[in-house]
Formats: sequence, structure tokens, C-alpha cells
Amino acid sequence: MEHLLSWITFIPLIGMAVIICLPKQAVGLIKGVALVATGIPLLLATKLYLDFDPSAVADGSYAFTEHVPWITGIKAYYSIGIDGISLPLVWLTTILLFLGVPASFGIKKSEKAYYALLLLLEVGIVGVFVSLDYFLFYVFWEVMLLPMYFLIGIWGGPRREYAAIKFFLYTLAGSVLMLIAIISLRLNTGTFSLPELVSLAQAGGIQGSSFVGLDYHTWVFWFLFVGFAIKIPVFPFHTWLPDAHVQAPTPISVILAGILLKLGGYGLMRACFPIVPLAFQQNAYALGILGAVSIVYGSFVALGQTDFKRMVAYSSVSHMGYVLLGTGALTIWGTDGAAMQMFAHGTSSAAMFMVVGVIYDRAHHRDLNGFGGLAQPMPVYWGLTTFCFFAALGLPSMSGFIAEALTLVGAFQAGDTRFQGLVLFSVIGIVITAAFLLWAIQRVFLGTLNEKYKDYPDMTAREVFCMAPLLFLCLLFGVFPHIILDVMEPSIQHLVSLLSVGL
Repeated sequence: MEHLLSWITFIPLIGMAVIICLPKQAVGLIKGVALVATGIPLLLATKLYLDFDPSAVADGSYAFTEHVPWITGIKAYYSIGIDGISLPLVWLTTILLFLGVPASFGIKKSEKAYYALLLLLEVGIVGVFVSLDYFLFYVFWEVMLLPMYFLIGIWGGPRREYAAIKFFLYTLAGSVLMLIAIISLRLNTGTFSLPELVSLAQAGGIQGSSFVGLDYHTWVFWFLFVGFAIKIPVFPFHTWLPDAHVQAPTPISVILAGILLKLGGYGLMRACFPIVPLAFQQNAYALGILGAVSIVYGSFVALGQTDFKRMVAYSSVSHMGYVLLGTGALTIWGTDGAAMQMFAHGTSSAAMFMVVGVIYDRAHHRDLNGFGGLAQPMPVYWGLTTFCFFAALGLPSMSGFIAEALTLVGAFQAGDTRFQGLVLFSVIGIVITAAFLLWAIQRVFLGTLNEKYKDYPDMTAREVFCMAPLLFLCLLFGVFPHIILDVMEPSIQHLVSLLSVGL
């Protein structure tokens, strides 16, 4: 199909336009349009994944590209394409947004606006992953911000306005720093093209003025890094995340943890590190420290939580630390693990938030100490939750295990032997992650059944449908990791070669 990437990106926008034209009373039709508008991109993205030839992008080129003039005055182009790093994330986005529609059927407030914003959110996320022009990249980045703000601020919990504003301000602060760096790069190179910027970086053709005592490459690196690190989120830029998760409705938490956090890691790999590789090399160990601290800190804070959702939120801080540790190590295995961790965590964390949503819909609270013995009235829920938690803690045969193992081994093999100490420190996070997840299972499902919950219904077919595909992917890519690693490997090798310039 011609313009396949454009169709995947903008079909949800067409669905949004259709929903806007429908009467708000036609709730069933609105849900149907949302399902179709997310289902078609999922089918197209699956076809894209099956048709993709990793060897065709081994030299750093892109597949399924489109390049047409957009804003000629500033030389901004509608330039899109994919490689082995972006393709799995595009596919993951379409999966989560499709599953997010039936997961949202419990929303009873302003359904028309809700589903319209959900579709706009998909446009922004996919657009970021396929953009090859920095100006276009930034536009999609900001498009994604607005619907998420309203989805939290209107349909969230009691403190939804506070959480939405905090999310918006943190992300906007990072976006401002990104914009300054992007404009500076454009003024000094004459292009917004990401491939051209990478080529210029390899040739030493990116030069500019120092700022507050930092040379040009260093301050551009840190401006871009902070903008993306807020989204990951890396310690200490993470404090917006627990509030946003706790207050967001379950489907939005699923999308936030499953794919929005990956925008930060992807942005570093695509639009930061290769453009200023020398600054990246100089600060690689500092990035490794931030990654290792995030792993351990996030797991310890999660251990101390009594709110089910807040526990899962802090677990995301821990798991996303592997992305920074792996890329900072500057090895093939470490970067493979970092890229795979984004996909593996996208599936397991999304399933974990669905787990929280199931019990919250019945109990209307998330106090881990207030449950007990739920394995008796809800055996299916118990089984799927246990499966999900094992995937999250990195049990062998699950995708998380492959991702974390590759990351840690790759970091241990880093040319900077100081990374070996970071690996040993990070192992603490693995142990604590197992502790808080197993303790959560014990408090919720085992022990004496709380009489208040003896008549709770087990999971519905809709709830199983939303969660089961994600758990299947956790198992599939854990048993057959080559399905995703073979897609990523040539692009990862090229990325590492770009980052190793001058070494």
C-alpha cells in the first residue's frame, strides 16, 4: 500500500473527525468508530512489521519513507520513515491504543470528547516515532501533550487537575529546552532533517557558540537530554509520574506507562545521542549512574507503597532505568537490551495497570492492605495477575528477562570498567522488584478472604480480552526473542557505530 506510514498515522485523525460529527447520544456508534479507527492502524502496522526487511536499513537508511515539502520558508519537510528501532514501537502503539478502546468502555462521562482525544493522542505518538524531520518531530511531540492533559484533567480522579497541570508543566519545561536546542541546530546547520544532522555530526560539521561556560555540543546535549529524560522519566525528573498515574483513568495509565514513557527513550536514541555523539561519550558514565539510581530508587520506593497504582507507577521508574543504563554502556548488547526493554516494559506495565483497574472497578479503592484472599472469588484474575507480575519482575521465559539480561551483560562489557560497579548496584533493584511484586500478590490474593469481597465477580470477557494479548506478547518475545531482536539488530549496530565516532 502506498503511503502506508501516513495511513497508520492519520487514520485515527479521520476517526476523530467522524466522532466529532456524531451526536453525543450515539455512544455505541462512537465506540465503534473508535475501534475501527484504532483497529485499521493495528492491522496496517502488523503488515508493516511482517513486510519489514531489517537488512535494508542496516546502513542507517529508513524504510517506507515519504518526503515532501511542508513549510518551505524554514525548510521543514513532511519527512517520515521507520527503521528497526522505531518499527516495534509503532506496532506497540497501535496495539495499546486499540486495546485502550474496549478498556475505556467503563467511561461514562463525555464519551464523545474522550474517544476523540484518545484518537488524537494516537496521532501524536505514532507521528513522533515516524518523523525524520526535527520540526515535524517536535510538532507531533506537542500534539501528544494536549490530549493527555485533558484525558487526565477531565476523566481522572479526585486530584486530577493537580496531576494534569503537573504533567503539563514538567513536559512543557522539557519541551522548551528541546525547542531551544532544535532551533540552535537549525540555525547552525541549515537543516531540520534528522538523517542530515546525524551525517553532519559524523563529519564534525555541527558547530556553534558556547553557553553558560559549556561548549556547544555539551549544552545542546543536556538541553535535549533533560527534555527526553522528563518523559522517560529518569530520577530526579520523575516526580510528575506517580501523580499522573494515580489520578488518570485506567486506560490512560495503560497508554501512559505502555508507550508515552518510551517516547523519551526513543527520543534519546533517535534525536539526541547520534546528533551530539562526542558529548554523549563524555557523559555516558553519568547517564549510567542515573539509570542505575533509577533502577534501585524506583524499586525501593515501590516497596514502600500501599496504593496499588502508585506501586506500579514507581515500578516504571525502576524498569525504565535499564534504558539509560544500556545505552550509556555503548555496547551492542546493552543497546539491544535498552531497545527491547522499551517494548517489554510497554507490554508488562500496560497489563499491570489493567490489573489495578480490574480490582478498582469493584472495590473502588487501591489500598493493598485492604484486600486479602481474592484468589478464592476471582481465580482468573489471580492467575492473570500472577502471570503479569512474573513478566514484570523478569522471570526467565518472559521478554523482560531477555531485555534486562542483555542490558546488564552489555553494561558489564562496557569499555568503561566503572559500569561493572553500576551493574552490581543495579542487581539490588532486581531483588527488590521481586520483593514488592510478590508481597503485593500475598496481600491481595492470599491469606484469609475479606468478607466484603466474597461476592466479587471474576474478570469479564472484555477485561480478559484487553489483558491477554499483552501477556501473550510477554511470553512470545521471552521464548522467541529473535522475533523482535532480528528486527532491531541492524539498526542498533548502526546506532552504536554512530555513537562510537572518534573512539
